[in-house]
Amino acid sequence: MRYRQNLQARKLKRELSLGELTQKELIAAETYLFRQAHESCFLEEIAILTKAREHPDKYRIPKSSSIYKFSPFIDERSLLRMRGRTGACEYVGQDAGCPIILPPDHHITKLLILSTHLQYHNLNHETVVNELRQKYQIAKLRRVCHKVRRICQDCKNNQAQPAAPLMADLPDARLAAFIRPFSYAGIDYFGPITVAVGRRVEKRWGVLITCLVTRAVHIEIVHSLTTDSCIMAIQNFKSRRGTPLEFFSDQGTNFIGSNHELQKAYRRVDQNKLIKEFTSPTTKWTFNPPCSPHMGGSWERLVQSVKKILNKIQLPRNPTDEVLRNTLLEIENIINSRPLTYIPIDNDSTFALTPNHFLVGSSSGKKSLVSLNDDPATLRKNWKASQIYANIFWGRWVKEYLPTICRRTKWHQPVKPLQVGDVVVIADPDHPRNCWPMGRVVGTTVSSKDGQVRSAVVRTNNRYYERPAVKLAILDVGVNESKLNTGAGSSVLRGSVAPFSQNSLLDPKGSPSIGHQRRSTRSNTHTITLRKRS
Repeated sequence: MRYRQNLQARKLKRELSLGELTQKELIAAETYLFRQAHESCFLEEIAILTKAREHPDKYRIPKSSSIYKFSPFIDERSLLRMRGRTGACEYVGQDAGCPIILPPDHHITKLLILSTHLQYHNLNHETVVNELRQKYQIAKLRRVCHKVRRICQDCKNNQAQPAAPLMADLPDARLAAFIRPFSYAGIDYFGPITVAVGRRVEKRWGVLITCLVTRAVHIEIVHSLTTDSCIMAIQNFKSRRGTPLEFFSDQGTNFIGSNHELQKAYRRVDQNKLIKEFTSPTTKWTFNPPCSPHMGGSWERLVQSVKKILNKIQLPRNPTDEVLRNTLLEIENIINSRPLTYIPIDNDSTFALTPNHFLVGSSSGKKSLVSLNDDPATLRKNWKASQIYANIFWGRWVKEYLPTICRRTKWHQPVKPLQVGDVVVIADPDHPRNCWPMGRVVGTTVSSKDGQVRSAVVRTNNRYYERPAVKLAILDVGVNESKLNTGAGSSVLRGSVAPFSQNSLLDPKGSPSIGHQRRSTRSNTHTITLRKRS
Protein backbone atom coordinates (compact mmCIF):
# COMPACT_ATOMS: atom_id res chain seq x y z
CA MET A 1 0.00 0.00 0.00
CA ARG A 2 2.90 2.36 0.70
CA TYR A 3 4.40 1.46 -2.67
CA ARG A 4 1.15 2.42 -4.40
CA GLN A 5 0.95 5.69 -2.46
CA ASN A 6 4.56 6.56 -3.30
CA LEU A 7 3.86 5.97 -7.00
CA GLN A 8 0.96 8.38 -6.80
CA ALA A 9 3.00 10.89 -4.80
CA ARG A 10 5.85 10.75 -7.32
CA LYS A 11 3.38 11.39 -10.13
CA LEU A 12 1.97 14.37 -8.26
CA LYS A 13 5.48 15.45 -7.16
CA ARG A 14 4.72 15.10 -3.47
CA GLU A 15 6.89 13.90 -0.60
CA LEU A 16 7.47 10.13 -0.47
CA SER A 17 6.85 7.98 2.63
CA LEU A 18 10.13 6.43 3.78
CA GLY A 19 11.42 4.63 6.87
CA GLU A 20 9.53 2.25 9.14
CA LEU A 21 5.83 1.65 8.69
CA THR A 22 3.67 3.97 10.76
CA GLN A 23 0.71 3.02 12.92
CA LYS A 24 -1.67 4.60 10.45
CA GLU A 25 -0.30 2.52 7.61
CA LEU A 26 -0.49 -0.68 9.66
CA ILE A 27 -4.12 0.01 10.60
CA ALA A 28 -4.94 0.69 6.93
CA ALA A 29 -3.30 -2.57 5.87
CA GLU A 30 -5.11 -4.50 8.61
CA THR A 31 -8.43 -2.97 7.58
CA TYR A 32 -7.78 -3.93 3.96
CA LEU A 33 -7.09 -7.56 4.90
CA PHE A 34 -10.24 -7.78 7.02
CA ARG A 35 -12.29 -6.35 4.16
CA GLN A 36 -10.88 -8.99 1.85
CA ALA A 37 -11.95 -11.71 4.28
CA HIS A 38 -15.44 -10.19 4.64
CA GLU A 39 -15.99 -9.76 0.92
CA SER A 40 -14.91 -13.32 0.16
CA CYS A 41 -17.25 -14.92 2.76
CA PHE A 42 -19.96 -12.40 3.66
CA LEU A 43 -20.54 -10.51 0.41
CA GLU A 44 -24.32 -11.09 0.50
CA GLU A 45 -24.59 -9.96 4.13
CA ILE A 46 -22.56 -6.81 3.41
CA ALA A 47 -24.88 -5.89 0.53
CA ILE A 48 -27.95 -6.37 2.74
CA LEU A 49 -26.49 -4.31 5.60
CA THR A 50 -25.49 -1.53 3.20
CA LYS A 51 -29.06 -1.24 1.92
CA ALA A 52 -30.44 -1.53 5.44
CA ARG A 53 -28.86 1.79 6.38
CA GLU A 54 -31.53 3.57 4.34
CA HIS A 55 -34.37 1.02 4.73
CA PRO A 56 -33.81 -0.85 8.01
CA ASP A 57 -37.29 -2.43 7.98
CA LYS A 58 -37.05 -3.65 4.42
CA TYR A 59 -33.66 -5.36 4.37
CA ARG A 60 -32.69 -7.88 7.03
CA ILE A 61 -30.14 -10.65 7.18
CA PRO A 62 -31.79 -14.09 6.66
CA LYS A 63 -31.75 -16.58 9.51
CA SER A 64 -29.85 -19.04 7.33
CA SER A 65 -26.77 -16.80 7.47
CA SER A 66 -23.87 -18.00 9.62
CA ILE A 67 -23.57 -14.56 11.29
CA TYR A 68 -27.28 -14.02 11.90
CA LYS A 69 -26.97 -14.55 15.68
CA PHE A 70 -24.14 -12.02 15.91
CA SER A 71 -26.46 -9.08 15.05
CA PRO A 72 -23.84 -7.71 12.64
CA PHE A 73 -23.43 -4.10 11.55
CA ILE A 74 -20.93 -2.14 9.43
CA ASP A 75 -18.74 0.39 11.26
CA GLU A 76 -17.07 3.55 9.98
CA ARG A 77 -14.14 1.50 8.56
CA SER A 78 -16.58 -0.62 6.54
CA LEU A 79 -15.85 -3.67 8.70
CA LEU A 80 -18.37 -6.22 9.94
CA ARG A 81 -18.75 -6.16 13.70
CA MET A 82 -20.92 -7.96 16.21
CA ARG A 83 -23.42 -5.77 18.06
CA GLY A 84 -22.58 -6.39 21.71
CA ARG A 85 -24.55 -5.67 24.86
CA THR A 86 -21.90 -3.78 26.84
CA GLY A 87 -22.19 -0.41 25.16
CA ALA A 88 -23.31 1.24 28.40
CA CYS A 89 -19.94 0.50 30.06
CA GLU A 90 -17.56 3.39 29.46
CA TYR A 91 -14.51 1.25 30.26
CA VAL A 92 -15.10 -1.17 27.39
CA GLY A 93 -13.60 -0.21 24.05
CA GLN A 94 -15.11 -0.78 20.64
CA ASP A 95 -13.04 -3.88 19.93
CA ALA A 96 -14.11 -5.61 23.14
CA GLY A 97 -17.75 -4.49 23.08
CA CYS A 98 -18.23 -4.92 19.32
CA PRO A 99 -15.56 -7.34 18.07
CA ILE A 100 -14.75 -7.75 14.39
CA ILE A 101 -16.40 -10.77 12.77
CA LEU A 102 -14.00 -13.06 10.93
CA PRO A 103 -14.77 -16.27 9.01
CA PRO A 104 -13.29 -19.29 10.82
CA ASP A 105 -11.87 -21.09 7.75
CA HIS A 106 -10.39 -18.12 5.94
CA HIS A 107 -6.65 -17.93 5.35
CA ILE A 108 -6.38 -14.45 6.89
CA THR A 109 -8.04 -15.72 10.08
CA LYS A 110 -5.57 -18.58 10.31
CA LEU A 111 -2.65 -16.19 9.81
CA LEU A 112 -4.00 -13.97 12.59
CA ILE A 113 -4.31 -16.95 14.96
CA LEU A 114 -0.85 -18.20 13.99
CA SER A 115 0.65 -14.76 14.68
CA THR A 116 -0.90 -14.69 18.15
CA HIS A 117 0.16 -18.30 18.69
CA LEU A 118 3.80 -17.46 17.88
CA GLN A 119 3.63 -14.32 20.02
CA TYR A 120 3.14 -16.55 23.06
CA HIS A 121 5.95 -18.94 22.00
CA ASN A 122 3.70 -21.83 20.95
CA LEU A 123 2.37 -22.21 24.50
CA ASN A 124 -0.65 -21.13 26.56
CA HIS A 125 -3.42 -22.24 24.24
CA GLU A 126 -6.18 -20.72 26.39
CA THR A 127 -4.27 -17.43 26.54
CA VAL A 128 -4.32 -17.26 22.74
CA VAL A 129 -8.06 -17.90 22.72
CA ASN A 130 -8.64 -15.22 25.35
CA GLU A 131 -6.54 -12.62 23.53
CA LEU A 132 -8.35 -13.21 20.24
CA ARG A 133 -11.74 -12.85 21.92
CA GLN A 134 -10.82 -9.34 23.06
CA LYS A 135 -10.95 -8.06 19.49
CA TYR A 136 -12.48 -10.64 17.17
CA GLN A 137 -15.58 -12.78 16.96
CA ILE A 138 -14.58 -16.08 15.34
CA ALA A 139 -17.04 -18.96 15.24
CA LYS A 140 -15.66 -22.24 16.69
CA LEU A 141 -12.53 -20.44 17.81
CA ARG A 142 -11.05 -23.33 19.79
CA ARG A 143 -11.45 -25.72 16.87
CA VAL A 144 -9.67 -23.28 14.56
CA CYS A 145 -6.89 -22.74 17.11
CA HIS A 146 -6.37 -26.49 17.39
CA LYS A 147 -6.19 -26.70 13.61
CA VAL A 148 -3.59 -23.93 13.49
CA ARG A 149 -1.53 -25.66 16.15
CA ARG A 150 -1.53 -28.83 14.07
CA ILE A 151 -0.06 -26.99 11.07
CA CYS A 152 2.46 -24.96 13.10
CA GLN A 153 5.92 -26.23 12.15
CA ASP A 154 7.46 -25.45 15.54
CA CYS A 155 4.68 -27.32 17.34
CA LYS A 156 5.08 -30.31 15.04
CA ASN A 157 8.83 -30.40 15.72
CA ASN A 158 8.39 -30.03 19.48
CA GLN A 159 5.65 -32.67 19.69
CA ALA A 160 7.28 -35.20 17.36
CA GLN A 161 7.25 -38.69 18.88
CA PRO A 162 8.89 -41.88 17.66
CA ALA A 163 6.35 -43.99 15.79
CA ALA A 164 6.92 -47.61 16.72
CA PRO A 165 6.17 -49.97 13.82
CA LEU A 166 3.78 -52.86 14.18
CA MET A 167 5.26 -55.45 16.54
CA ALA A 168 7.02 -57.99 14.39
CA ASP A 169 6.35 -61.70 14.35
CA LEU A 170 8.46 -63.84 16.61
CA PRO A 171 11.74 -64.88 14.98
CA ASP A 172 12.39 -68.47 13.98
CA ALA A 173 14.77 -68.86 16.93
CA ARG A 174 11.89 -68.43 19.39
CA LEU A 175 9.68 -71.03 17.66
CA ALA A 176 12.16 -73.84 16.96
CA ALA A 177 10.34 -76.72 18.65
CA PHE A 178 11.63 -80.31 18.88
CA ILE A 179 15.24 -79.17 18.98
CA ARG A 180 18.04 -79.50 21.50
CA PRO A 181 17.93 -76.85 24.28
CA PHE A 182 20.34 -73.93 23.85
CA SER A 183 20.45 -74.41 20.09
CA TYR A 184 19.54 -70.70 19.87
CA ALA A 185 21.08 -68.71 22.72
CA GLY A 186 20.96 -65.09 23.81
CA ILE A 187 23.86 -63.58 25.79
CA ASP A 188 24.05 -60.63 28.18
CA TYR A 189 26.23 -59.40 31.06
CA PHE A 190 25.23 -58.27 34.56
CA GLY A 191 27.18 -56.98 37.56
CA PRO A 192 29.69 -56.10 38.87
CA ILE A 193 29.75 -58.13 42.11
CA THR A 194 32.56 -57.56 44.60
CA VAL A 195 34.27 -60.64 46.08
CA ALA A 196 36.95 -61.08 48.71
CA VAL A 197 40.23 -62.60 47.52
CA GLY A 198 42.46 -62.88 50.57
CA ARG A 199 42.71 -59.37 52.02
CA ARG A 200 41.83 -57.56 48.83
CA VAL A 201 38.52 -56.95 47.03
CA GLU A 202 38.00 -57.74 43.35
CA LYS A 203 35.10 -57.52 40.93
CA ARG A 204 33.31 -60.30 39.11
CA TRP A 205 30.69 -60.19 36.39
CA GLY A 206 27.99 -62.63 35.43
CA VAL A 207 27.32 -63.88 31.90
CA LEU A 208 23.72 -64.98 31.40
CA ILE A 209 23.03 -67.27 28.44
CA THR A 210 19.41 -68.16 27.81
CA CYS A 211 17.78 -70.66 25.48
CA LEU A 212 15.39 -68.68 23.28
CA VAL A 213 13.06 -71.67 22.88
CA THR A 214 12.81 -73.32 26.29
CA ARG A 215 13.67 -70.12 28.25
CA ALA A 216 16.29 -72.02 30.28
CA VAL A 217 19.29 -70.08 31.59
CA HIS A 218 22.97 -70.81 32.07
CA ILE A 219 25.14 -68.52 34.23
CA GLU A 220 28.92 -68.17 34.02
CA ILE A 221 31.30 -65.96 36.03
CA VAL A 222 34.01 -63.84 34.39
CA HIS A 223 36.87 -62.11 36.21
CA SER A 224 37.22 -59.21 33.75
CA LEU A 225 35.46 -57.55 30.86
CA THR A 226 38.09 -58.41 28.29
CA THR A 227 37.31 -60.26 25.10
CA ASP A 228 39.35 -63.28 26.23
CA SER A 229 37.27 -63.63 29.41
CA CYS A 230 34.08 -63.53 27.34
CA ILE A 231 35.46 -66.21 25.00
CA MET A 232 36.40 -68.48 27.91
CA ALA A 233 32.92 -68.09 29.45
CA ILE A 234 31.28 -69.08 26.18
CA GLN A 235 33.68 -72.00 25.75
CA ASN A 236 32.71 -73.24 29.23
CA PHE A 237 29.06 -72.94 28.26
CA LYS A 238 29.63 -74.93 25.06
CA SER A 239 31.42 -77.67 27.00
CA ARG A 240 28.41 -78.14 29.29
CA ARG A 241 25.45 -77.37 27.03
CA GLY A 242 26.71 -78.10 23.53
CA THR A 243 27.44 -75.83 20.58
CA PRO A 244 24.51 -73.55 19.64
CA LEU A 245 23.38 -73.01 16.10
CA GLU A 246 23.18 -69.22 16.57
CA PHE A 247 24.18 -66.65 19.19
CA PHE A 248 22.16 -63.46 19.73
CA SER A 249 23.30 -60.40 21.69
CA ASP A 250 22.96 -56.65 21.88
CA GLN A 251 25.65 -54.26 20.78
CA GLY A 252 26.56 -50.81 21.92
CA THR A 253 25.74 -50.02 25.54
CA ASN A 254 23.07 -52.74 25.73
CA PHE A 255 25.49 -55.58 25.03
CA ILE A 256 26.90 -55.23 28.54
CA GLY A 257 23.91 -53.90 30.43
CA SER A 258 23.00 -50.47 31.69
CA ASN A 259 25.72 -50.12 34.34
CA HIS A 260 27.96 -47.12 33.74
CA GLU A 261 31.13 -49.11 34.33
CA LEU A 262 30.04 -51.75 31.84
CA GLN A 263 29.35 -49.06 29.25
CA LYS A 264 32.91 -47.79 29.56
CA ALA A 265 34.35 -51.30 29.37
CA TYR A 266 32.44 -52.05 26.16
CA ARG A 267 35.23 -50.43 24.15
CA ARG A 268 37.56 -53.22 25.29
CA VAL A 269 35.29 -55.97 23.94
CA ASP A 270 36.31 -56.78 20.37
CA GLN A 271 33.15 -57.95 18.64
CA ASN A 272 35.09 -58.89 15.51
CA LYS A 273 37.15 -61.31 17.61
CA LEU A 274 34.00 -62.83 19.07
CA ILE A 275 32.51 -63.31 15.62
CA LYS A 276 35.75 -64.81 14.32
CA GLU A 277 36.01 -67.16 17.30
CA PHE A 278 32.47 -68.54 17.32
CA THR A 279 31.27 -68.23 13.73
CA SER A 280 31.53 -71.50 11.83
CA PRO A 281 29.60 -73.39 9.15
CA THR A 282 27.23 -74.55 11.89
CA THR A 283 27.21 -71.51 14.21
CA LYS A 284 26.76 -67.79 13.61
CA TRP A 285 26.56 -64.67 15.77
CA THR A 286 23.83 -62.07 15.30
CA PHE A 287 23.96 -58.58 16.85
CA ASN A 288 20.87 -56.45 17.47
CA PRO A 289 21.00 -52.73 16.54
CA PRO A 290 22.43 -50.41 19.21
CA CYS A 291 20.07 -48.94 21.84
CA SER A 292 17.34 -51.49 21.14
CA PRO A 293 16.78 -53.42 24.39
CA HIS A 294 13.27 -54.43 23.24
CA MET A 295 14.88 -56.66 20.60
CA GLY A 296 16.66 -58.55 23.38
CA GLY A 297 13.80 -58.64 25.84
CA SER A 298 14.02 -62.42 26.20
CA TRP A 299 17.35 -62.16 28.05
CA GLU A 300 16.89 -58.67 29.54
CA ARG A 301 13.90 -59.94 31.53
CA LEU A 302 15.87 -62.90 32.86
CA VAL A 303 18.73 -60.64 33.95
CA GLN A 304 16.18 -58.78 36.03
CA SER A 305 15.03 -62.06 37.60
CA VAL A 306 18.63 -62.98 38.49
CA LYS A 307 19.17 -59.61 40.17
CA LYS A 308 15.95 -59.90 42.19
CA ILE A 309 16.85 -63.35 43.53
CA LEU A 310 20.41 -62.19 44.22
CA ASN A 311 19.07 -59.34 46.37
CA LYS A 312 16.72 -61.67 48.23
CA ILE A 313 19.45 -64.14 49.14
CA GLN A 314 21.37 -61.39 50.98
CA LEU A 315 24.95 -62.50 50.45
CA PRO A 316 27.76 -61.15 52.60
CA ARG A 317 29.07 -57.79 51.54
CA ASN A 318 32.15 -59.35 49.94
CA PRO A 319 31.61 -63.10 49.42
CA THR A 320 34.34 -65.40 48.25
CA ASP A 321 34.52 -66.76 44.71
CA GLU A 322 33.34 -70.12 45.93
CA VAL A 323 30.27 -68.68 47.67
CA LEU A 324 29.41 -66.51 44.66
CA ARG A 325 29.65 -69.43 42.24
CA ASN A 326 27.48 -71.61 44.47
CA THR A 327 24.91 -68.81 44.78
CA LEU A 328 24.69 -68.22 41.04
CA LEU A 329 24.27 -71.93 40.37
CA GLU A 330 21.45 -72.00 42.93
CA ILE A 331 19.83 -69.02 41.19
CA GLU A 332 20.21 -70.83 37.86
CA ASN A 333 18.32 -73.81 39.23
CA ILE A 334 15.59 -71.59 40.73
CA ILE A 335 14.99 -69.82 37.43
CA ASN A 336 15.01 -73.07 35.46
CA SER A 337 12.40 -74.45 37.88
CA ARG A 338 9.90 -71.65 37.20
CA PRO A 339 6.68 -72.69 35.40
CA LEU A 340 6.43 -71.60 31.79
CA THR A 341 2.64 -72.09 31.71
CA TYR A 342 -0.24 -71.68 34.14
CA ILE A 343 -0.37 -74.25 36.91
CA PRO A 344 -3.47 -76.42 36.33
CA ILE A 345 -5.95 -76.25 39.22
CA ASP A 346 -8.66 -78.68 38.12
CA ASN A 347 -6.20 -81.58 37.71
CA ASP A 348 -3.72 -82.07 40.55
CA SER A 349 -1.84 -84.83 38.78
CA THR A 350 -0.75 -82.57 35.91
CA PHE A 351 2.35 -80.46 36.55
CA ALA A 352 3.32 -77.16 34.95
CA LEU A 353 5.96 -77.20 32.26
CA THR A 354 9.37 -75.77 33.32
CA PRO A 355 12.75 -75.31 31.56
CA ASN A 356 14.20 -78.06 33.76
CA HIS A 357 11.88 -80.56 32.09
CA PHE A 358 13.89 -80.10 28.89
CA LEU A 359 17.26 -80.09 30.69
CA VAL A 360 17.05 -82.75 33.44
CA GLY A 361 13.65 -84.37 32.91
CA SER A 362 11.79 -82.86 35.90
CA SER A 363 11.11 -79.47 37.42
CA SER A 364 13.46 -79.91 40.41
CA GLY A 365 15.98 -82.22 38.77
CA LYS A 366 15.20 -85.02 41.23
CA LYS A 367 14.15 -88.11 39.30
CA SER A 368 13.37 -91.43 40.88
CA LEU A 369 16.15 -94.04 40.74
CA VAL A 370 15.74 -97.09 38.55
CA SER A 371 17.40 -100.47 38.90
CA LEU A 372 20.58 -100.90 36.89
CA ASN A 373 20.06 -103.18 33.94
CA ASP A 374 22.57 -103.20 31.08
CA ASP A 375 20.62 -105.61 28.94
CA PRO A 376 20.56 -104.35 25.32
CA ALA A 377 16.82 -104.79 25.02
CA THR A 378 16.26 -102.82 28.22
CA LEU A 379 18.60 -100.06 27.09
CA ARG A 380 16.81 -99.77 23.76
CA LYS A 381 13.49 -99.68 25.59
CA ASN A 382 14.70 -96.95 27.97
CA TRP A 383 16.07 -94.92 25.07
CA LYS A 384 12.74 -95.07 23.26
CA ALA A 385 10.92 -94.16 26.50
CA SER A 386 13.14 -91.08 26.93
CA GLN A 387 12.37 -90.02 23.37
CA ILE A 388 8.66 -90.41 24.05
CA TYR A 389 8.90 -88.30 27.20
CA ALA A 390 10.82 -85.61 25.29
CA ASN A 391 8.12 -85.54 22.61
CA ILE A 392 5.49 -85.23 25.33
CA PHE A 393 7.27 -82.20 26.77
CA TRP A 394 7.56 -80.59 23.34
CA GLY A 395 3.91 -81.34 22.59
CA ARG A 396 2.92 -79.56 25.78
CA TRP A 397 5.28 -76.70 24.85
CA VAL A 398 3.42 -76.25 21.57
CA LYS A 399 -0.06 -76.52 23.10
CA GLU A 400 0.43 -74.68 26.40
CA TYR A 401 3.39 -72.30 26.17
CA LEU A 402 3.25 -71.18 22.53
CA PRO A 403 -0.24 -69.56 22.82
CA THR A 404 0.98 -67.41 25.76
CA ILE A 405 3.54 -65.63 23.56
CA CYS A 406 1.26 -65.30 20.54
CA ARG A 407 -0.48 -62.02 21.45
CA ARG A 408 1.14 -58.66 20.69
CA THR A 409 1.55 -56.73 23.94
CA LYS A 410 2.13 -53.30 22.33
CA TRP A 411 2.61 -51.54 18.99
CA HIS A 412 -0.62 -52.81 17.44
CA GLN A 413 -1.02 -50.34 14.55
CA PRO A 414 1.06 -50.21 11.36
CA VAL A 415 2.86 -46.93 10.73
CA LYS A 416 4.50 -45.29 7.75
CA PRO A 417 7.98 -46.83 7.42
CA LEU A 418 11.13 -44.77 7.54
CA GLN A 419 12.56 -43.72 4.20
CA VAL A 420 15.94 -42.53 3.03
CA GLY A 421 15.99 -38.73 3.22
CA ASP A 422 13.64 -38.37 6.21
CA VAL A 423 14.74 -35.77 8.75
CA VAL A 424 14.50 -37.34 12.20
CA VAL A 425 15.28 -36.63 15.83
CA ILE A 426 17.06 -39.41 17.74
CA ALA A 427 15.14 -39.95 20.97
CA ASP A 428 17.82 -40.49 23.59
CA PRO A 429 16.32 -41.19 27.05
CA ASP A 430 19.62 -40.23 28.73
CA HIS A 431 19.40 -36.61 27.50
CA PRO A 432 16.77 -33.85 27.79
CA ARG A 433 14.36 -33.48 24.90
CA ASN A 434 15.96 -30.29 23.59
CA CYS A 435 19.35 -32.05 23.42
CA TRP A 436 18.28 -34.90 21.14
CA PRO A 437 20.48 -34.99 18.03
CA MET A 438 18.89 -34.24 14.67
CA GLY A 439 19.89 -35.90 11.45
CA ARG A 440 18.84 -37.42 8.15
CA VAL A 441 18.20 -41.07 7.34
CA VAL A 442 20.83 -42.35 4.90
CA GLY A 443 20.03 -46.06 5.07
CA THR A 444 17.33 -48.43 6.29
CA THR A 445 17.34 -52.05 7.36
CA VAL A 446 14.44 -54.37 6.64
CA SER A 447 14.73 -57.06 9.28
CA SER A 448 11.34 -58.75 9.13
CA LYS A 449 9.32 -60.68 6.60
CA ASP A 450 6.56 -58.04 6.51
CA GLY A 451 8.97 -55.55 4.93
CA GLN A 452 8.67 -53.10 7.84
CA VAL A 453 11.74 -50.96 8.54
CA ARG A 454 13.00 -51.85 12.03
CA SER A 455 16.21 -49.80 12.17
CA ALA A 456 17.95 -47.08 10.21
CA VAL A 457 21.29 -45.28 9.94
CA VAL A 458 21.10 -41.55 10.65
CA ARG A 459 23.72 -39.00 9.62
CA THR A 460 24.12 -36.01 11.95
CA ASN A 461 26.55 -33.12 11.78
CA ASN A 462 29.59 -35.10 12.86
CA ARG A 463 28.86 -38.85 12.96
CA TYR A 464 26.58 -41.73 12.05
CA TYR A 465 24.11 -43.53 14.31
CA GLU A 466 22.35 -46.83 13.80
CA ARG A 467 19.14 -46.77 15.81
CA PRO A 468 15.87 -48.74 15.90
CA ALA A 469 12.72 -47.21 14.49
CA VAL A 470 11.21 -46.82 17.97
CA LYS A 471 13.96 -44.27 18.79
CA LEU A 472 13.50 -42.09 15.68
CA ALA A 473 10.92 -39.28 15.54
CA ILE A 474 10.21 -38.09 11.99
CA LEU A 475 9.99 -34.30 11.49
CA ASP A 476 7.48 -33.06 8.94
CA VAL A 477 9.69 -30.51 7.21
CA GLY A 478 9.02 -31.43 3.58
CA VAL A 479 12.46 -32.63 2.58
CA ASN A 480 12.76 -33.26 -1.14
CA GLU A 481 15.09 -36.17 -1.91
CA SER A 482 16.16 -34.64 -5.23
CA LYS A 483 17.50 -31.57 -3.35
CA LEU A 484 19.54 -33.49 -0.80
CA ASN A 485 23.19 -32.56 -0.62
CA THR A 486 25.74 -34.91 -2.08
CA GLY A 487 27.95 -35.19 1.00
CA ALA A 488 28.50 -38.28 3.08
CA GLY A 489 26.13 -41.07 2.33
CA SER A 490 25.36 -40.00 -1.25
CA SER A 491 26.11 -43.48 -2.51
CA VAL A 492 23.32 -44.80 -0.30
CA LEU A 493 20.88 -42.12 -1.44
CA ARG A 494 21.08 -43.26 -5.04
CA GLY A 495 19.45 -46.53 -4.01
CA SER A 496 16.94 -45.22 -1.50
CA VAL A 497 14.56 -48.14 -1.71
CA ALA A 498 17.22 -50.84 -1.39
CA PRO A 499 17.86 -52.39 2.03
CA PHE A 500 20.85 -50.95 3.85
CA SER A 501 23.92 -53.02 4.59
CA GLN A 502 25.46 -52.33 7.98
CA ASN A 503 28.97 -53.29 6.95
CA SER A 504 28.96 -50.86 4.02
CA LEU A 505 29.04 -47.77 6.26
CA LEU A 506 29.50 -48.76 9.90
CA ASP A 507 32.00 -50.90 11.71
CA PRO A 508 30.63 -53.41 14.28
CA LYS A 509 30.83 -50.81 17.08
CA GLY A 510 28.61 -48.36 15.19
CA SER A 511 31.26 -45.71 14.45
CA PRO A 512 31.73 -44.23 10.96
CA SER A 513 34.17 -45.87 8.63
CA ILE A 514 37.42 -44.08 7.76
CA GLY A 515 36.41 -43.26 4.21
CA HIS A 516 33.23 -41.53 5.30
CA GLN A 517 34.97 -39.65 8.11
CA ARG A 518 37.12 -37.83 5.59
CA ARG A 519 34.16 -36.53 3.65
CA SER A 520 32.70 -33.15 4.51
CA THR A 521 29.18 -32.92 5.90
CA ARG A 522 26.84 -29.97 5.95
CA SER A 523 24.81 -28.88 8.94
CA ASN A 524 21.45 -30.61 8.85
CA THR A 525 19.95 -27.86 11.00
CA HIS A 526 20.84 -25.25 8.38
CA THR A 527 19.34 -27.42 5.63
CA ILE A 528 16.07 -27.76 7.55
CA THR A 529 15.86 -23.97 7.92
CA LEU A 530 16.18 -23.52 4.16
CA ARG A 531 13.39 -26.06 3.53
CA LYS A 532 11.04 -24.25 5.92
CA ARG A 533 11.73 -20.86 4.32
CA SER A 534 11.17 -22.18 0.82
